[in-house]
Amino acid sequence: MLTAFTAGLLLITVSELGDKTFCIAMLLAMRHSRRLVFAGAVAALAAMTVLSVLLGQMLSFLPQTVLHYAEIVLFIGFGFKLLLEARRMPTASACEVDEAEETIDQSFRSAAKRGMKRSIVLQSFTLTFMAEWGDRTQFATAALAASNNPWGVTAGAVLGHAICAAIAVLGGRLIAGYLSERLLTALGGGLFILFGIVAMVEGA
Repeated sequence: MLTAFTAGLLLITVSELGDKTFCIAMLLAMRHSRRLVFAGAVAALAAMTVLSVLLGQMLSFLPQTVLHYAEIVLFIGFGFKLLLEARRMPTASACEVDEAEETIDQSFRSAAKRGMKRSIVLQSFTLTFMAEWGDRTQFATAALAASNNPWGVTAGAVLGHAICAAIAVLGGRLIAGYLSERLLTALGGGLFILFGIVAMVEGA
């Protein structure tokens, strides 16, 4: 369980820093209560983690050989994809602030058109959940849960998400200005490849 917890924690913490969901929480915290934004973001990320782990548990019913090779291919494939993305990024690239700002502005315009005021927590939850849906960490979490202790993976991933959300709402643009998306993407790619190699060695 400790191994699964550590893997989930490292995977999420490295991959999510500077990600779109990180920037959404950061920007919302500049406009609203940090406590409420944090609550909504963490609730959304925890819900997504649980869904990912459940998906992983469903995949665990596949033959172990198929599951083992699929895990290796998934992690190493994601890793090289991230390294390629990092290589193509400009050196001074910061986190995805512009894309996050556009997402938030669209949310505000949509709410205005309907003449409704959503609560801060609900807005934070909705934006974060939708931004995280289909993200690479969702599939990576499912792959981890398919071959590791699901409780450990869930606890580690949720804690990793909470750490990133806390940094986002507390640090704001000050931290975002010093975050290199290129570096973080490369680190995430290296971590995915490392997990793939570990899975390969353990299988052998």
